[in-house]
Amino acid sequence: MKENFDASFARIIKSEGGYVNDPADRGGETNLGVTIGAWGAYLNRAIQPGEMAKLTVDTVKPFYKQMYWDKVKGDDLPVGVDYAIFDFAVNAGVGRAAKFLQRAVGAVDDAVIGPGTLALVAKTTPGKLLENFAKQKEAFYNSLAEKNPTQKKFLKGWMARVDHVQTAATSMLA
Repeated sequence: MKENFDASFARIIKSEGGYVNDPADRGGETNLGVTIGAWGAYLNRAIQPGEMAKLTVDTVKPFYKQMYWDKVKGDDLPVGVDYAIFDFAVNAGVGRAAKFLQRAVGAVDDAVIGPGTLALVAKTTPGKLLENFAKQKEAFYNSLAEKNPTQKKFLKGWMARVDHVQTAATSMLA
């Protein structure tokens, strides 16, 4: 719930790493998990050369809160589930994370986490929700690697992240 943003953010920053500018990465220039496109959208301006490399944990924390945590209703999700949904939103997009959450609880997958979805989340055992969510993530990453051979080099890391997040999220359940 509300108290879990800081802990979840710390885990995500650890997973995201530092500055990367891999031509095969469709996100482009990235630092602390923040892509150049997302950072420009957040600031509502063009990003200057060298700016991405200078990002710090403190400068990106409000970005993560506004652009991911708040959009997936992290404050309204059970502890553990909030982290898993937040992490996937960062890695694969808010809309996809919302849809996978909705599918995990049997809601209409319209990519909007509203009262209906939250009611179903509250009725679903968090462990089962996390299990269903992780299966969808694995299928998604496998399909990315199958559809686009340049993305295969990221598959092992994506799968390791699914396992890591699943373990961490499950350990947070009360």
